[in-house]
Amino acid sequence: MGWLLIVLVAVPLAGAAVLALPAFRARGIAVTFGTTVSGVALALALAAVAAFAVPYGQGGSSSPSSPNSPGGPSGSDGGGLGGDMRLQTDLPWIPGLDLRFHLGVDGISLPLVVLTTLLTFLCFVHLTRHPPVGGRPRALVVTLLVLEVGMVGTFLALDLLLFFVFFEVVLVPMYFVIALWGGTRRRAAAVKFILYTLLGSAVLLIGLLVVWTQAGTLDMVVLAERHGGGMSRSAQILAFLAIGAGLAVKTPMWPLHTWLPDAHTEAPTVGSVLLAGVLLKMGSYGFARIAIPVLPEGAAAFAPWLGALAVIGVIYGSLACLAQWDLKRMIAYSSVGHMGFVLLGFATLTPVGMNAALFANVAHGLITGLLFFLAGAVKERYGTADLARLGGGMLRRLPHMGSLLTFACVASLGLPGLAGFWGEMLALLGAFQPAAVLPRPLFLAFMAVGGAGAVLTAAYFLRMLSRVTHGVHGVEPGGAVDVTSRELAAWVPLVVLIVLLGLWPKALLAVTTPAVQAVFTSGTVAP
Repeated sequence: MGWLLIVLVAVPLAGAAVLALPAFRARGIAVTFGTTVSGVALALALAAVAAFAVPYGQGGSSSPSSPNSPGGPSGSDGGGLGGDMRLQTDLPWIPGLDLRFHLGVDGISLPLVVLTTLLTFLCFVHLTRHPPVGGRPRALVVTLLVLEVGMVGTFLALDLLLFFVFFEVVLVPMYFVIALWGGTRRRAAAVKFILYTLLGSAVLLIGLLVVWTQAGTLDMVVLAERHGGGMSRSAQILAFLAIGAGLAVKTPMWPLHTWLPDAHTEAPTVGSVLLAGVLLKMGSYGFARIAIPVLPEGAAAFAPWLGALAVIGVIYGSLACLAQWDLKRMIAYSSVGHMGFVLLGFATLTPVGMNAALFANVAHGLITGLLFFLAGAVKERYGTADLARLGGGMLRRLPHMGSLLTFACVASLGLPGLAGFWGEMLALLGAFQPAAVLPRPLFLAFMAVGGAGAVLTAAYFLRMLSRVTHGVHGVEPGGAVDVTSRELAAWVPLVVLIVLLGLWPKALLAVTTPAVQAVFTSGTVAP
């Protein structure tokens, strides 16, 4: 089944290539074509889930790990749902430099692959009835398909340089999504996005090169098995600093977040959904896949600083949300706070904390994706996203949309029974009992500050709802329909998954826990 992951990357790439051909004149079906291609990619991701669930040795895995790691994926016997690397393909890429086209999935990456393909497909469903404001639908479809290649490839890559290549592929298409189809200040926002992320990528590359020169390999499976072996403590600290800083820009971590509000505010709806739902996860995924398993001593040295910056981000994001009057900008700042909980989970260096981070990643992608879909629909109907001009009354004028917006907000503030609750709660639990190498009193302080941030999250969402959905005043939506069938087709899957993961968190934790335990029980970091 090693071919499955190659096809998963190749399908959107081939779709973009076909659509970009000059001979492809049927621009009117470009969005339909893109929807079909992204639907095939989603089906392949679900096929990967089905193949992944088959125990190793019974057809659930492809070839063993890389030649440097014989004896099965990640040196594992395949026991457990997500504790080994599965569906691997390992082909020569640049033999002279010992670079390989190495792909695979485990319990850490598989949920993000499914999330990526799902959100991309739902964005195309959204476009079927909401053509891009700037025109050029064929160009937008090509751009989104190339973006999907980079996003999926990042979560599948098991070679450090290949990871970096896919990590960079997303920058150019997202730049054009913002610059060509964004709002009135789209060019400035796009330039700010590309400058910040390119600078972060340059620092990330330096860190990856330090690992390569010290360890002598770029194979992420081999590096994780070594647990920092072959690298001195000083080299690990230097590499973690560079890699962590590069990933922090994309996450984004306070104070490297300032590109995010402008990018979200000016991006079109589909750009905001993918930016919040997937691109932010690429940075946090790097901590789980590279920084913590490969550089355990560096992680232990910087964990207190990472935790401090995380809880500052939680408080800062919440306070910034309270000061916003633009709906999209408020949701953007909320991402800074929510990703702070993700980073706090990683900073604890415990299985509970990493599970919290991985769960919060998926939950944030679903919930914030829904929020940006709804924010785009509000702006389309009212002609503004200004909370003062909206003035309230949505539940009376557009009851279904108002109800969905209320649902998304209470999910985002962490209401028990919905997906957003588990990531935040587990992150705080991880801070209550951090790894033995970390100062527990300091992390107890982080837990208290994070808990205060959760209260502030409720405050700004309730403030927003009081100004948008409740009351009897405010502008009329211009005779627009409440919610269309195509919008429901794009939004209902997110609603269902938010409820499902909230009521049955084991559906996700059963996948992530074996992979997380493989990181910690193998000696990478002492829990």
